[in-house]
Amino acid sequence: MVSNIKRQQLRRKRRVNRVRNAIRRCSTRQYRLSVFRSNSNIYAQLIDDEKGVTVCAANTLQNNPSTGNGGSVAAATEVGTRIAELAAALNIKEAALDRGAYRYHGRIAALADAARAAGLNL
Repeated sequence: MVSNIKRQQLRRKRRVNRVRNAIRRCSTRQYRLSVFRSNSNIYAQLIDDEKGVTVCAANTLQNNPSTGNGGSVAAATEVGTRIAELAAALNIKEAALDRGAYRYHGRIAALADAARAAGLNL
């Protein structure tokens, strides 16, 4: 018999695979903006899928963000702006958003909108 925790883990893994396979299958973009969200922080990294390397990364733990709580929408907005600036410095103009198993809502949406506003085409 499968426990509820195992069932939740299996569902989460299916969602992640569904989102990432759709990105790989349909996207013509070389770079992928992968987002990880914890209760207290948010992390974003730009990955070059052709080479399999992380090009640049930003999170709420770096450089003491101006917002006190790393788990807020304001902190996610700051991380989105920072990752777009790092991408612009590397002359990267577009990427595919990999939201993982998370809904496009709240902190994930704030990060993506801030990256778009800062010039990254998602």
